[in-house]
Amino acid sequence: MRKDIVVDVSAADRARLEAIVTDRNSPQKHVWRARIVLLTGEDLGTVEIMRRTGKSKTCVWRWQERFMQAGVDGLLRDKTRPSRIPPLGAEVAARVVALTQTDPLGETTHWTAGMMAKTAGISVSSVQRIWRAHGLQPHRVRQFKLSTDPQFAAKLRDIVGLYVDPPAHALVLSVDEKSQIQALDRTQPGLPIKKGRAGTMTHDYKRNGTTTLFAALDVLDGKVIGRCMQRHRHQEFIRFLNAIEAEVAVGRIVHVILDNYGPHKHPKTCAWLDRHPRFVFHYTPTSASWLNAVEGFFAKLTRRRLKRGVFGSIVELQAAINRFLRETNDDPKPFTWTADPDKILAAVKRGHQTLDSLH
Repeated sequence: MRKDIVVDVSAADRARLEAIVTDRNSPQKHVWRARIVLLTGEDLGTVEIMRRTGKSKTCVWRWQERFMQAGVDGLLRDKTRPSRIPPLGAEVAARVVALTQTDPLGETTHWTAGMMAKTAGISVSSVQRIWRAHGLQPHRVRQFKLSTDPQFAAKLRDIVGLYVDPPAHALVLSVDEKSQIQALDRTQPGLPIKKGRAGTMTHDYKRNGTTTLFAALDVLDGKVIGRCMQRHRHQEFIRFLNAIEAEVAVGRIVHVILDNYGPHKHPKTCAWLDRHPRFVFHYTPTSASWLNAVEGFFAKLTRRRLKRGVFGSIVELQAAINRFLRETNDDPKPFTWTADPDKILAAVKRGHQTLDSLH
């Protein structure tokens, strides 16, 4: 041992070091450091300690000195080392952020980490680190559409009022149609899922026709009235209204929430509405289909039944949709509106202000 190093292992230090050595969960680097100090406390020479631990002379001296200076805690802590590469300056990060918020050069729509690294003269990992620190994700894009309906606020509060506090003894139906549902048949049968392999499906398909689903969601109990039809004109919409009329108990007022699609405002539809005064239509604002609760049912239908479905004909497709409707009605889930209308109006206002400032 070097003359300038004095290792004095107390009983408490020895107990702690032996606990580190015998603990199966201790990191190995802590184990051999503790063994170096324990062997030193037994007055063994440097050569013998090197033989028993398999470490070099400078390594043994380093941890003997560390224990002398910082005790057992010093053995469990690695000193930080300066990076070989100097850190990037704040001006580099600011330049990367500024470039990210602009369009890239050439015929590309968005920045990639490689493109930014080449332009800024830094590594790809540095670009990714800067983007992560500033919450930038140029590879992602979110779709949106702000309604320009001048009566947006009034229509929003009207429909949300029906969801949150529906009129007594009345029925609130969210109505829409899901058009152009394709009966797709795969060109080859897929392979089932198994350990280590996802289920498979061919990328190509055969089209066997289309159908349109008219649906009315009862927001109070979650049941759905649905009909599959070949087209989605005003004639089919009126036939669907007649189907609703036949299923709803006589005397109940029916509040229908629907969008601004042409057949919903067709003169013949308006004439039907005049002949059935217990039906009251509530139109959503333009470009606000998310306000119609039945869209959630359509998304569930697409995700759980249509997206991976294989249908050899329109008949098979319609039968599958009807079975899904029956399963939904066997275990209905009432629709619950949770968004605050005031927050929605504030967000829309901010969106319009941002668009006006940019354009």
